[in-house]
Amino acid sequence: AVNVIVADDSGRILMIRRTDNDRHALPGGGMDLGESIKDAAVRETLEETGIRVEVVGLVGIYTDPGHLIEYTSNGEVRQEFAIVFSARPIGGEPSPSSESSAVLWVDPRTLPELDIHPTQRQRIAHFLERRLTPYLG
Repeated sequence: AVNVIVADDSGRILMIRRTDNDRHALPGGGMDLGESIKDAAVRETLEETGIRVEVVGLVGIYTDPGHLIEYTSNGEVRQEFAIVFSARPIGGEPSPSSESSAVLWVDPRTLPELDIHPTQRQRIAHFLERRLTPYLG
């Protein structure tokens, strides 16, 4: 899977409110057959948020054998594996989708007020640290 941390010129981060669990999250999803991971990042962000982006960096690669994800749509269970990119917005307007009940630009100072899964918080924290090398874990 892929997640995308999109930051605007003000430093706000693009987030969605997921329809499946009502938590705030970074846009992202699975790669389609015949698609590059970078193209998946751009497509998933547009589909879930209405915002077109340009990928500008790699935040990290995230795996945790102890973190299993069950998809409510079909009961499939997968082990966490995500490549997290950073991106900048290049167009579009925030628009919810079937996967996102809300799309919002979040000031990082307000992140503690939001219901965000710990794995998503870790990814955002690594982005905000402006690491010189991607996280590999």
